[in-house]
Amino acid sequence: MYRFKTMQTSTASSNLNQTTFLLFGLAFRPLFLFGSIFSGLAIAWWIYFWSHPFNWTPYGGAIWWHAHEMIFGFAMAIVTGFLLTAVRTWTGIAGVSGKKLMLFVSIWIVARILIFLNFSISPWIVAIIDLGYLIVAAGLMAYPVIKVKQWRNLMFVPILSIFAALNGMSHWANYSNQADLAIQAFHGAIILLTLIITIIGGRVIPMFTSNGCGCVKATPILIVESLSILPILVIVGLATYGFQEVHFWLLFGFSILAATANLFRFSRWGFQHTKNTPLVWSLHLAYLFIPVGYLLLAFFAAGYISSISAALHSFTIGAIGGIILAMISRVSLGHTGRPLKSMKAISWAYLFIAFGAIVRVVVPELLAEYYLLGISFSGILWVISFGLFSVLFFPILTRARPDGRPF
Repeated sequence: MYRFKTMQTSTASSNLNQTTFLLFGLAFRPLFLFGSIFSGLAIAWWIYFWSHPFNWTPYGGAIWWHAHEMIFGFAMAIVTGFLLTAVRTWTGIAGVSGKKLMLFVSIWIVARILIFLNFSISPWIVAIIDLGYLIVAAGLMAYPVIKVKQWRNLMFVPILSIFAALNGMSHWANYSNQADLAIQAFHGAIILLTLIITIIGGRVIPMFTSNGCGCVKATPILIVESLSILPILVIVGLATYGFQEVHFWLLFGFSILAATANLFRFSRWGFQHTKNTPLVWSLHLAYLFIPVGYLLLAFFAAGYISSISAALHSFTIGAIGGIILAMISRVSLGHTGRPLKSMKAISWAYLFIAFGAIVRVVVPELLAEYYLLGISFSGILWVISFGLFSVLFFPILTRARPDGRPF
């Protein structure tokens, strides 16, 4: 009996070690999984707190926590997981893995715990740990790109560095009790995330559409590509300076330009060919919230809508949440050697995210009496969507590739 129990314990321990080894084989595995689980738990907690206010004071306060953690906690986990996996493909140099990856992910986890529980330790310590994650990520991204002199992809290093600077700005705003400064940091980071989606989306969505749907890939038009990206780059600066501080014509003009160029760009990518390919139409659907968001931002600048929240949540839920869910599904399947075929439940998750964005944008503006209900319903759809991903992709992200290749 003792020997049998020992064998059982040994087998369980061996399985756990194997799962841990595979989970930390490449950056996308732990960061996609932990980031998705975290986002579902964070939004569930936010809905509960919003619906039943109680005495909870995280680091920075509840509003600061929500904005910071969804941007620099959740979104940055996914972005770094994607980039540190992609750079391995781009450069051919092995990415961070094993114990180094475990240490890297641990920095992210510790930062989330310190910010949520607020142990009343020095805010400098919290900030250093939280900022350290992005600084290390930038270094891990830079090394292989510089080594093979692949300068085209070096742009993601300064982008990560700017995110680190904006994160530092949000921590300084908390330390110095400057709420407006924190808002500027969060707005700047949200617009910068839409810029990343615009850049990467322009590279991959037409290619995935052509490869997955058998249609001709749209040839990029240089002026359209430039007008899709450059105005957003300007709006990053306007957001960081403060939307309320800039002349409304500046914000209106660049927002209209970004909306028009990205909508025209989107119209050339062949969305009409994607209806039978969820892994592709999900990307198109999410990208559509980019021009919609900039149109709403222009309406806000012109005074046609009362709150900038409509534009921001078109970006954060519809574009960022939607693109993340679509990309992590695709990358998780492709990089674990599985067919690029969407599960039916995940296809519903893509729709839930989009519908959640529409509810969060429309209800507060047009049905103010249902404001709280709209926020809660939108949040529930988010929790379901990322909950489905976490459950369905847990075995995919923690098990060996079926083709026998490592990681």
